[in-house]
Amino acid sequence: MSSQPNRPIARALLSVSDKAGIVDFARELAGLGVALVSTGGTYKTLRDAGLAVTEVAELTGFPEMMDGRVKTLHPKVHGGLLAIRGNAEHEGAASAHGILPIDLLVVNLYPFEATIARSAPWDDTIENIDIGGPAMIRAASKNHDAVTVVVDNADYAAVIDAMKANAGATTLDLRRRLAAKAYSRTAAYDAAISNWLFDELGETSTAYRAFGGTLAQGLRYGENPHQWAAFYKTPHSATQRPGVATASQLQGKELSYNNLNDTDAAYELVGEFDPARTAAVAIIKHANPCGVAEGDSLVAAYEKALACDPVSAFGGIVALNRTLDAEAARKIVEIFTEVIIAPDATEEARAIVAAKKNLRLLVAGGLPDPHAAGIMVKTVAGGLLVQSRDNAIVDAMDLKVVTRRAPSERELIDLKFAFRVAKHVKSNTIVYARDGATVGIGAGQMSRVDSARIAARKAEDAAQAGGWTTPLTRGSVVASDAFFPFADGLLAAVDAGATAVIQPGGSMRDKEVIDAADAAGLAMVFTGTRHFRH
Repeated sequence: MSSQPNRPIARALLSVSDKAGIVDFARELAGLGVALVSTGGTYKTLRDAGLAVTEVAELTGFPEMMDGRVKTLHPKVHGGLLAIRGNAEHEGAASAHGILPIDLLVVNLYPFEATIARSAPWDDTIENIDIGGPAMIRAASKNHDAVTVVVDNADYAAVIDAMKANAGATTLDLRRRLAAKAYSRTAAYDAAISNWLFDELGETSTAYRAFGGTLAQGLRYGENPHQWAAFYKTPHSATQRPGVATASQLQGKELSYNNLNDTDAAYELVGEFDPARTAAVAIIKHANPCGVAEGDSLVAAYEKALACDPVSAFGGIVALNRTLDAEAARKIVEIFTEVIIAPDATEEARAIVAAKKNLRLLVAGGLPDPHAAGIMVKTVAGGLLVQSRDNAIVDAMDLKVVTRRAPSERELIDLKFAFRVAKHVKSNTIVYARDGATVGIGAGQMSRVDSARIAARKAEDAAQAGGWTTPLTRGSVVASDAFFPFADGLLAAVDAGATAVIQPGGSMRDKEVIDAADAAGLAMVFTGTRHFRH
């Protein structure tokens, strides 16, 4: 049958878990002459509101059974949704079996995502897997030439507006858009269920993987103005990582794609630092840190982080591991900053930031747990690369001293700090650190020796900007995210003034590198764990 632009709605089946707006919507439908059919709690809600409504059990001739598991899985429902209008065979079968056409389906699904968000017991979670809803949605969506399907109460107004403008009918364009949205909803719903089951079972490389999310924000563009972009939130458990997806934006202009990406990188990094132990601040530019530091207070940590690379910090993202206070806020707003993200902010701090109307302030309600498991997904041509999060923590690693000299207590503290930061820097990575602060960062270079030299050069620039006679790499420690393939990278660190090294080890030339460290009087420890980040 050929598609018809407008299709009148004479009968609607409404079965919703989220009942927000359903009474007003049903009242509008009834006012337009639409016969209402409903199920369970929705039927009771509409009836109690004084609307004329037929219970689905009356339509099918079968009562709801098996604790409501079986109520709409019936030919009189699916036949009413799937019958092709104008098809003689379909219409003959419908007439012979007393099947009435259903022109509008309104369904939102059992709250499975909300159920796993509260870490409900297994049996409760299983009971919140909707079966009849997705089946009806898919049937109505397939037959969208004749049937209008609504899965989101935000679309109620669009349906009523279309019906009022078209003598009780909806347009083909609207039905197609709603059908596409409906299929996206069931796909995201099924993805949430399958991934929950895989997580519960500890499965990883499964034959099929599904990913889905809910639109959080349409973005003006992507990394560049010619790219479209959007931000989707994924279904989550009670251990959802606090961050950009959970944060409330208290002020400032709309976040961009790059803002979101960089803010996520900043907050993941600062989450490595336990706020009960120390204040910590990370300053991020283009997803790489340009300064990270610990301190007795946030303002002290910020000043140390800023000193690492004050030029690159301009227009950066600032992440804090404690509640933003007024003292830190005053210091941060002294230079142009794109975003501040913290677990919370005091009222005084919020007022200080508010004076910078374009500065975005996000409060995430907590810090991401660096130990937590999770999945990371990256697109490649024709597919997806999926891996677990890098949740290795340096404090849990068995560090092995491989040089004649062992690191001092101060050096060891800084070595762990530097390796913690290196985990969040694009490879190849070299991080110089001293007194709980980065003093030089080399990121994303094709050779490790280049990263070591760039980091040292940045330290020299910072020294000049700070009015210091020597760069802070003198007497620092150095971290490498992966092993030194040759001694040249290590020797570049020696030239910069490093006294101790932390690296994974595992190179064919480890002995050569160890010998070079011994010759220079360096202390070196192996972690046995690599932190590549591409």
